[in-house]
Amino acid sequence: MVLATLLAGLAGSAHRPGAGPSSGVPVAARSLPSFSGATGWLNSQPLTEASLRGNVVLVEFWTYTCVNWRRTLPYVRTWAEKYKEQGLVVIGVHTPEFSFEKNADNVKWAVKDMKILFPVATDNDYAVWRAFDNEYWPALYFIDAKGRIRHTHFGEGSYDQSEKVIQQLLAEAGAKGISSQLTPVDPTGAETAADWRTLQSSENYLGYERTANFASPGGAIADQRREYIAPTTLRLNQWALMGNWTMGKEADVVNERNGRLRYRWHARDVNLIMGPAAPGNAVRFRVLIDGKAPGAAHGDDVDEEGNGTLKEQRIYQLIRQPSTIADREFEIVFLDAGAAVFDFTFG
Repeated sequence: MVLATLLAGLAGSAHRPGAGPSSGVPVAARSLPSFSGATGWLNSQPLTEASLRGNVVLVEFWTYTCVNWRRTLPYVRTWAEKYKEQGLVVIGVHTPEFSFEKNADNVKWAVKDMKILFPVATDNDYAVWRAFDNEYWPALYFIDAKGRIRHTHFGEGSYDQSEKVIQQLLAEAGAKGISSQLTPVDPTGAETAADWRTLQSSENYLGYERTANFASPGGAIADQRREYIAPTTLRLNQWALMGNWTMGKEADVVNERNGRLRYRWHARDVNLIMGPAAPGNAVRFRVLIDGKAPGAAHGDDVDEEGNGTLKEQRIYQLIRQPSTIADREFEIVFLDAGAAVFDFTFG
């Protein structure tokens, strides 16, 4: 096989709780596992190993709030469109990490919002995940026309090599006119690759089960309403709550207006998985950098004054710095009660 990994050293480029990135490599061929455990299908009738035989298949495991997957999506979307007439079938297997990602309406929203047109199997029970012995979001499995897994790739990167694998498998299957030319992709917004050179902050969950570096005096009190305060200063990658919050196993919920969260970070981007604690509500918020409005450093989901509104449970891009990256203090103020915050990611 032609693919060589480019992932070595890209910390956080594959997403698995409690583990670092893994590399994509050729594999000893094994048969395509069953999709029979899928809990539903979007954009397609249920697909089977038998119905796929004769096609080259790319299976991608994803969950819609995973920033690492989101940054691979423009490439997978492009390959699905470019090679569909030559025999490529792309299947996205949506295996949720957070409980709200099991909600069918949330997944349907994400598929439409992110312009995903290829078939999607929902995998709420992790049956397909286990059938593949998968461990990562995103994970790519390349299957030849005889139904054999020929290659895997875990995490971001190596897009040129992955496309070459697709071209090779299509050529083996007898597809005509397969060019060796690679497809240019120019991601924008939340799909833009991280600035790995300056990234010094890693993903951090906010629920008490998996969080790290929580600095509010007295620590986390599980599943109880409590007034939290922040220390005078935060060290890099420490965070704190201010105001009345309930820290849950998976997420923290602000109980009263003007609850705040502070985080000291070093990266170009700040993303936060969050949403209304009660679906259907709207929660206003404001973002600050070192106590000031973000201005030109605002992300896609806030304006220059830092104002935004939670409407969906999803990943929000709050900061994208256009210039010098340094240790900075991020603060989000929830102007309404009822926000649930799950997980910080950086880029």
